[in-house]
Amino acid sequence: MHRSRFSQDSALGDFSILALIGTSVLALHVFTGGRYGFHRDELQTLDDARNLAWGYVAYPPVTPFIERAALVLFGPALAGLRFFAALAQSATIVVTGLMARELGGKRQAQVVAALAVAIVPVSLFWGAVFQYTSFDYLWWASTAYLLIHLLKCENPRWWLGIGAAIGVGMMTKYTMIILVAGIVGGLLLTPARRHLKSPWLWCGIVLALLIFLPNLVWQIQHHFISLDFSREIHARDVRIGRTSGFLKNQFTVSTNLFAAPLWVAGLFYFFVVPEGKRYRLIGWMFAISFALFFVVKGRDYYQAAAYPALFAAGAVMEERWLASLTAGWARLVRGVTFGALATGGAIAVAILLPIVPVNSPRNIAIKANGELREEIGWPELVETVAKIRDSLPAPERARVGILAGNYGEAGAINLYGPAYGLPAAISGVNSYWLRGYGDPPPQTLIVVGLSRDLADRIFQSCELAGHNTNLYGIRNEESRDRPDIFVCGGPREPWPEFWKQFKYYG
Repeated sequence: MHRSRFSQDSALGDFSILALIGTSVLALHVFTGGRYGFHRDELQTLDDARNLAWGYVAYPPVTPFIERAALVLFGPALAGLRFFAALAQSATIVVTGLMARELGGKRQAQVVAALAVAIVPVSLFWGAVFQYTSFDYLWWASTAYLLIHLLKCENPRWWLGIGAAIGVGMMTKYTMIILVAGIVGGLLLTPARRHLKSPWLWCGIVLALLIFLPNLVWQIQHHFISLDFSREIHARDVRIGRTSGFLKNQFTVSTNLFAAPLWVAGLFYFFVVPEGKRYRLIGWMFAISFALFFVVKGRDYYQAAAYPALFAAGAVMEERWLASLTAGWARLVRGVTFGALATGGAIAVAILLPIVPVNSPRNIAIKANGELREEIGWPELVETVAKIRDSLPAPERARVGILAGNYGEAGAINLYGPAYGLPAAISGVNSYWLRGYGDPPPQTLIVVGLSRDLADRIFQSCELAGHNTNLYGIRNEESRDRPDIFVCGGPREPWPEFWKQFKYYG
């Protein structure tokens, strides 16, 4: 009885420390999350959150649903809209520590595993912006945790939890199917294949399919438009080099270089160490997903969500190794570990998070991190568009529309435009194309984000009316690649014919 009470107190103490680490990361994001502006991808998700559906061209519906909840709770406040993304990363940190505990790790292993995930560059970035990858990371880690628990306790009812995690994951990001392939491969290649005879596994599969069913129906209704999106975006990524450096970036993007020995040790645990044989399914889950992403030329960060389980196993390996050393050597290795994690974390935070003002000469993040530069200039763009609209003759103002080249521009118009009385933006990109061009269609267009040649080719009587700039002179995609704003007549073809051809992905 005394030992049981001690164990419960120890578990509560361990969880409290993990929660403290997660809460600290959450607080960091909350205090810095409102410093710059919305990222282009966030503006698309925010617009989709205002137009709830069971599917979207670029992703499944969970992320816009969560963003809609954030809108209800916090309004359009930037830090509030990013809260749930930060919370998801904090939860992933805690789940990783709990994975180490399930694998037999004591407090140090749990803390080391949690810190290793906390300093991963993509984890920090996904806590700082609101994207579907923010939640995909959590669902992958949660699935791995549930699998470890299942393999440890041998209670097949946990397949229901695994099925639920996979179902929600599929409703968040379609790459969850790669994790499923890894699990299937792990089942077939290890003694865990005995679970294939369990009705609970098949109930878990049915549960995952039921959760995913609404989006599947939406895809059928829209002729699997997301497959077209994925094919075109993947071809673009390969063409422009976004999929190059996959192997190298597993050490610098998907994980932190200073924590690399931990996940390497985790692989060793699952495939070499005898006690890891029980959990070898997890090792194959990682290896198969890694191989698939590598072969199909996925982006480097697609694999990132598979690393928390390796960090947990690696931290357990280190803890047991330390127990075999003398006190002096153990203190040295422990100090090196925490020193490396602190160094890697400090570098990642300095490069990835908006710690200092945009125009500070010490702002290395804005120089090194192109994603932060894409958070600058959206309010100025909308103000410029409003001034152009106000300069038009009254008859043209009454039937003016705003056509945006990308979802960032369209999302910015729809976020900041109501304060100026601007109409909702129209665009041919992603789900904006599905929403159409309005009835009646506009007669005059303010065209943002298209080149002069393209604008002249598809619209009538285009005139240069302004430029897209920002207060800080930051060179980003908007101010560098598409700075001109035009006032044009309608399309050269009738609106229905024009709109059929104007669909594109980004």
